[in-house]
Amino acid sequence: MKKIILLLGLFSLPLWGQKGVHESWGRMLQTYVSANGAVDYVAWKKEASALDAYIVALQTHAPAPEAPQSQWMAYWINAYNALTVQLILQNYPLESIRDLFRPWGREVFQLRGEDYSLGDIEHRILRKMGDPRIHFAINCASASCPQLSREVYESRRLDFQLDRAARQFLNDPTKNNIQEEVWELSKIFLWFGRDFGGRQEKIDRIRDYLGRPGGKTPKIRYLKYDWRLNTTYKPSVIQ
Repeated sequence: MKKIILLLGLFSLPLWGQKGVHESWGRMLQTYVSANGAVDYVAWKKEASALDAYIVALQTHAPAPEAPQSQWMAYWINAYNALTVQLILQNYPLESIRDLFRPWGREVFQLRGEDYSLGDIEHRILRKMGDPRIHFAINCASASCPQLSREVYESRRLDFQLDRAARQFLNDPTKNNIQEEVWELSKIFLWFGRDFGGRQEKIDRIRDYLGRPGGKTPKIRYLKYDWRLNTTYKPSVIQ
């Protein structure tokens, strides 16, 4: 009954931009994601129905087709992150998202009669918007991924939020190790190299994100990617 009431309340909102659509998602992020990005899936699983309701609300409160790109980008980032958490909760406990069969290929979302996988959202939609900072905002539930943000992405604050996500990711020594002459980077910069431009453009972008002046051209190496779950618990000890 509580879930039905929640759904009815969400469906009654006339405009996408109203706070109520995202209120439950923001509260869950604050409750189950720590300041260092660790996710408490054990506790969150007990509230999985609230997350399910939020995702249904996203399906029924999408931006208008003619809405600015910033609205759509914020919408799809929130959807991607919520759907990833939902996928983990549906299969928890597990040690890695890659333990699942085709985690990025299975259809997990429907909007206006079209089905989408996580891969569709990332590659067919977000990457085509032309802003490589989206790679610092979407979370793949893994230790080497950028942290899951503890707040909702919003159109009016999106540029600030993406810049902050980029700085946070690059300054995190567990994700990247950037010294003066040698940069040990996340494989995100290798896998999605085209999104960041050529070698020098990539270096310049990273320096911009870090707020550091130019210098010698560094040697670039790529770190091993840790696909273990970004959880506060070790699944192997969960009973």
